[in-house]
Amino acid sequence: MRIPINNIKLNPGRRTTEPEDVENLAKSIAELGLLNPITINQDNTLIAGRHRLEAAKLLGWTEIECIVRDLQGLQAELAEIDENFVRKNLSIIDFGNLLLRRKEIYEILHPETKQGMRNGQTAKNENSSVLKAKSFAQDAADKLGVSSRTVEIQIQTAKNLTPTTKEIIRDSHTKVTKTNALKLSRLEPEQQEDAATQLVTGEINSVDEYKPYSVGNKIYHTFEESVADLKNPDKDCSCTPDMFLIALDGLIDNFHRDFAWYDEPECVAIFPQISEKQFEFVKKRVATVTSALEGLVEKIEQSLQSES
Repeated sequence: MRIPINNIKLNPGRRTTEPEDVENLAKSIAELGLLNPITINQDNTLIAGRHRLEAAKLLGWTEIECIVRDLQGLQAELAEIDENFVRKNLSIIDFGNLLLRRKEIYEILHPETKQGMRNGQTAKNENSSVLKAKSFAQDAADKLGVSSRTVEIQIQTAKNLTPTTKEIIRDSHTKVTKTNALKLSRLEPEQQEDAATQLVTGEINSVDEYKPYSVGNKIYHTFEESVADLKNPDKDCSCTPDMFLIALDGLIDNFHRDFAWYDEPECVAIFPQISEKQFEFVKKRVATVTSALEGLVEKIEQSLQSES
């Protein structure tokens, strides 16, 4: 059902929204529409979908699509989702969306399990139910017969895939593996969509084969495209301060994007297994990176001082 946005009430104490997330969501909704209605109870109080609501307001909407639920209704929907998980023909996108919805419902029904509530912040002044309740990841893992870390990875994949990337995969009816979906989710949005298109059309068989060629903030989607640009007789190949900064900035951006993988749960999990000898190797290799960057900064600084 659709109801006027002005009729929707917010409970005091709800978490504030992130303006950047609202803006990004508004762009997605403007392009694809509201894929998931917000959830309200019978007196029009918002249960789930604060960012979607704020995005709709940002777009100037006066009405929004809603699902009306009470707590019993949410419990029934949770049971329905758990039943859907056993379907053999569930796509990676549908599975991820169901998992996101399950998390949303579970944390409404068990607000004490939200991040930050189980790490000791409430243990001193709340009853023992806070500590007894399972986290969403553990509860979902028990239902699915997998590890909680697997659930966390699947949640991150579903959250980080852009709506456009999800539509590309869903519309193609091509089976995309969990591994490829995870790797897609770690790419920048534009690269996600380009790689997903190549994946579902069979141009590449794995996201590992996707090679966006970039110089600074200029991305070439194919090797042929980069070669054509290099052969362009009108291309100015001289190095300028701006070109230098663009190339360096692009290099560092790529580094940060790729390096983020080393902070993912599945990677952090193996840290305790690293031997002393392996750790020494890590330190030496990392030192070569920091030394090279410090050397570059030192050369630039010396050049500036000699000119002054």
